[in-house]
Amino acid sequence: MITYNQLLGELSEQAEEKFAEFNRRIICDGKLKFLGVRTPALRRLAKKYKDEYVSLASFPDEYYEVVFLRLSVAALLPYDEFVSVCDDCVSVLSDWALCDCFSPVCIKKHREEFIPFINKYLSAERGYYNDGEFARRFALTTLLSFYVEEDYLDLIFAGITNCKPDKYYVVMGAAWLLAEVLIKFYERGFEYLNSTMCDINIRNKAISKACDSFRVSDERKTQLKSLRAKH
Repeated sequence: MITYNQLLGELSEQAEEKFAEFNRRIICDGKLKFLGVRTPALRRLAKKYKDEYVSLASFPDEYYEVVFLRLSVAALLPYDEFVSVCDDCVSVLSDWALCDCFSPVCIKKHREEFIPFINKYLSAERGYYNDGEFARRFALTTLLSFYVEEDYLDLIFAGITNCKPDKYYVVMGAAWLLAEVLIKFYERGFEYLNSTMCDINIRNKAISKACDSFRVSDERKTQLKSLRAKH
């Protein structure tokens, strides 16, 4: 069983101050400190300590890298074990980087079972960091990672509608998800985009993201841009 000081020592051996400073600038959540360990090294440590979730979960939420390891190890758990700790994991999401790297592969084979969790996090406010901003983003990025299929489009549109886009990273998560729908299911995505159900900020950001993609034709980009101009 690894101790907190042992883990900090191992992380410190791989830390780079310049990379720590870079992370402070681009992540800057104001909550966590940065040691400056690169993601590939953290992924290797997560595999090394894949059986140490209980220990990792007991450590202070002080360093970005320690929280990253906790989330990465949780993401490797079998589904039944993962859902038993999912709420605890979502409660420590405090920035976009932790949120976007937290993608538990076990959800892919249990998508129907995980929908209640998605709906819960989509409405998260009190009890989560920054009034649920990253809990809601996690719900949206989970939909993006595992649910962008025709059978789940109604779930996705309902999620975008109900995500309470009052925070920047919620809006951007919803826009990222909607842009992917436009890329893969253009007609359905366009129909939703042009409806009264779609928040105007999400609409405009989604159009920008879709128009930046080489997977969207020039003709469709023109159509999307004209829609943005109307609102």
